[in-house]
Amino acid sequence: MDEDKALFPPIDPIRAGVRGCCPRCGQGRLFDGLLKVRPACSNCGLDYSFADSGDGPVVFVLLIVGFIVVGAALWMDVNYAPPLWVHFILWVPLAIGLGLWLTRILKGLLITLQYRNDARPGEIDRG
Repeated sequence: MDEDKALFPPIDPIRAGVRGCCPRCGQGRLFDGLLKVRPACSNCGLDYSFADSGDGPVVFVLLIVGFIVVGAALWMDVNYAPPLWVHFILWVPLAIGLGLWLTRILKGLLITLQYRNDARPGEIDRG
């Protein structure tokens, strides 16, 4: 991240994070597969070793997806009372799919915001 940033136009971190693009150039891909972060950008060569989203996105995804799926399952059970196997067929794939999709979006968003704000682990100045 010590390169001259004047060579790259400013990138909207929200748009780049949602699309899973490089936070510096906006062209290269951020992910190698579904959730694994690439070692570097294939377009501009930015090293992604700074990218550590940790468990932050997963916590929010669990809360959001849990609220949506449990609320919908309870509503369906109260109004239609389907058998238990219908609940499994509907809600388990929805929870898994929505969870993975939202995790990818929030992880990309957090990584691009880390780059934009030059976020690092906490340091104590011992000068």
